[in-house]
Amino acid sequence: MNMPVAAALGALAGYVIGGIPFGLIVGRLAGVRDVREYGSGKIGFTNSLRTLGMKWAMLVVAGDITKGVAAVLVGRLLLDEPWAAALAGIAAVLGHIYPVYAGFRGGRGVSTAFGAFLAVSWPAALAVVTFSLIVLYLFRYASLMSVVGVFVGFVVVIALVATGDLANPYAVFAIGTMLAVEISHRGNIRRLLAGTEPKLGQGGTRRAPGAS
Repeated sequence: MNMPVAAALGALAGYVIGGIPFGLIVGRLAGVRDVREYGSGKIGFTNSLRTLGMKWAMLVVAGDITKGVAAVLVGRLLLDEPWAAALAGIAAVLGHIYPVYAGFRGGRGVSTAFGAFLAVSWPAALAVVTFSLIVLYLFRYASLMSVVGVFVGFVVVIALVATGDLANPYAVFAIGTMLAVEISHRGNIRRLLAGTEPKLGQGGTRRAPGAS
C-alpha cells in the first residue's frame, strides 16, 4: 500500500474511532439522558466526573484513552506507515471533539490525545501524566492541567523527532494534536485569565437552554 492511501485510511480510521461518544454512552447507562445538558456541556472525563461521579467518569476516561491508542495502532501496526499513524492520532482527537455520531458536539480531546501520545511514545505520555498531576495538585484546574499536559507531550515528541528517535511524521502529529486540544480549550483559557474557571469537581449544575 502506498503512503498517500495508507495516510488517508489512517485518518479515516482515526476519525471513526475517535468519534465514539463514550461520555454519552456511559452517561445513559448511568441514567443521565445527555451529559451535555450539564456543567461544561462536554462529553469528556471532567464533565462526566462533575455530572456522573467518579465510578462512571473512570469508564469514560478509559474509553476515551483507548480511542487514541487504537487509532494510532491502526496506522502503526495494520497500515505500517508513520504518516497513517500520525494522521490517525490527530483525526481521533478531532473525532472526539467533533463526533459525527453525536451531532459534532463532543469533548475537548484531552484523554484521546493522551492515548495517542501513549501509542506514539511512552516517554511523551509519561511526561504528560507527570506534569498534568503536578499542575492539578498545585492549582486544581482540570483545564489548566489539560493544556499544560498536552503542550508538554508536544514538546517531548518534537524533541524525539529532532533526535531521530521518532519518524518525522510524528512532528506533524504533535503539532496537530496540541493545536486541536489548545483551541478546544480557548474558552477555558479566557476564564482562567479572568479568574472565573471552575475548579475540579465544581460546575456540574444543569445548563441553561442554549448555553455555550
